[in-house]
Amino acid sequence: MGEGRFPDPMNVATLFVDRNIDEGRGEAVAILCQDKQFTYRQVQEMVNRTGNLLLGLGLQPEQRVLMLVLDGPEFAATFFGAIKAGLVPVPVNTSLRAADYRFMLNDSRAPVALVSGALLPELEPALAEARYLRHLVVVDGETAPGRGDIRRHDYKTLLAAAPGTLAAERRSPDDVAFWLYTSGTTGMPKAAVHLQHDMLVCCEAYARQVLAITAADRTYSVAKLFFAYGLGNALYFPFWVGGSTVLDPGRPEPRRVLDNVTRHRPTLFFSVPTNYAAILSSQDERQTFQSVRACVSAGEGLPPVLYQRWQERYGVEILDGIGSTEVLHIFISNRPGQVRPGSSGTLVPGYEARVVDDIDRRVPNGEIGNLLVKGDSTCAYYWNQHEKTKRTIEGDWIRTGDKYVRDSDGFFWYAGRTDDMLKVSGQWVSPVEVEAALMAHQAVLECAVIGLADDEGLIKPKAFVVLRQGGLGTDALAVELQEFVKARIAPHKYPRWVEFVAQVPKTATGKIQRYKLREQAAAPSRPPVEVS
Repeated sequence: MGEGRFPDPMNVATLFVDRNIDEGRGEAVAILCQDKQFTYRQVQEMVNRTGNLLLGLGLQPEQRVLMLVLDGPEFAATFFGAIKAGLVPVPVNTSLRAADYRFMLNDSRAPVALVSGALLPELEPALAEARYLRHLVVVDGETAPGRGDIRRHDYKTLLAAAPGTLAAERRSPDDVAFWLYTSGTTGMPKAAVHLQHDMLVCCEAYARQVLAITAADRTYSVAKLFFAYGLGNALYFPFWVGGSTVLDPGRPEPRRVLDNVTRHRPTLFFSVPTNYAAILSSQDERQTFQSVRACVSAGEGLPPVLYQRWQERYGVEILDGIGSTEVLHIFISNRPGQVRPGSSGTLVPGYEARVVDDIDRRVPNGEIGNLLVKGDSTCAYYWNQHEKTKRTIEGDWIRTGDKYVRDSDGFFWYAGRTDDMLKVSGQWVSPVEVEAALMAHQAVLECAVIGLADDEGLIKPKAFVVLRQGGLGTDALAVELQEFVKARIAPHKYPRWVEFVAQVPKTATGKIQRYKLREQAAAPSRPPVEVS
């Protein structure tokens, strides 16, 4: 979608909520959450009341509303209610720590924050240093008296008192709609500023042209709503077509996820590689995913072995793809019936991509390069991060920070993050490729590969391995894994060290935090096991 393709004026909340009422879907089920259902008419009323309660706290257009809210109807009501009122919702990760929330409160300068009661203890230490916060609205929790100038309110009380109708604030397609903080693997988070039209682009490009989503679909996303990936999967995709979404405020433990699939029978299932692996390790029936017509994976490259195991057990394809917070959702994806295991797929209609070298020359097909993407859902900029914006967003193109290979058929193959790539014996080595080889071994549940300097200062791969049966492993098994890898990929890529661990560090989206492993593995504790 380009200039002139969007209505102007436009408040995007009306297109995702009010339009469903106008088109006769008021009594259709919009949200299923645990044992409750909410129709589009009920959601519209919650959206209107929430927008009004925010305005009643004295907020002015374009002021931010920080959302530390678990998945549920309250999230949907706050997100769309804020936008409809001309405000800017800022959903944040619900699994962070007080220092992170302190940064986000002050960086966003939000005068109002909504927080789920269960998350209040983690937020509480940050409040004393929240310089701009004036109102704290607690969802499903106690509103004990606070300190300083921050007034505390009960969400349900304010909601009941707020009017049930709300005239949408006049906005343009290029006005700010919402922010999303990146869940990057290093450094402080950056707020990607998204515009009113960005969600529409993702709906028409990925949701319609890749997933072929319709009102008959019921989505269920393991990735939560505060993630860019989850926000599309479980909120604005189904709302765009008048479908239903399954929301769960709980942690996505395998048993809970499987129970939700069994109870609510989704047709589209969205998850991340870590969760697919965890489900496959559980004792589950083959019939669980019978209602699902397509599974989707993003957040980290999906190893081919996981795809194969999933198909063998459930008979459903996993459509792996790559997206980002900055581009809002998936821009390269596999297609139903055209999956190439191990690849991220081909370009989603409406997006362009280039694979270039370090001075931005296109590299030939089959060679590793830096991935640049162009699409109209890309964020406008990073809030208060001028230099980072210039280094990342260059005109119409955005640097993803990913290394990729494009083959002659137009399929893109993930080769790791720019700062994770290893130069071994003068050749690029993708840690993802080594991890995929290790994952094919029946003893391996999860693994992560980093570069480590040997005694001569040369970088070699080191593997951290989590075993299926637990335990610390043995030297004999380490050698077996090294041999196993050498038999599958170029010998110079095999891990010179194998360390058995209980878990590998990840972000909340399931991305491996290799920088943490590099920090704790500054030097090997013993000489590497060499395999001839």
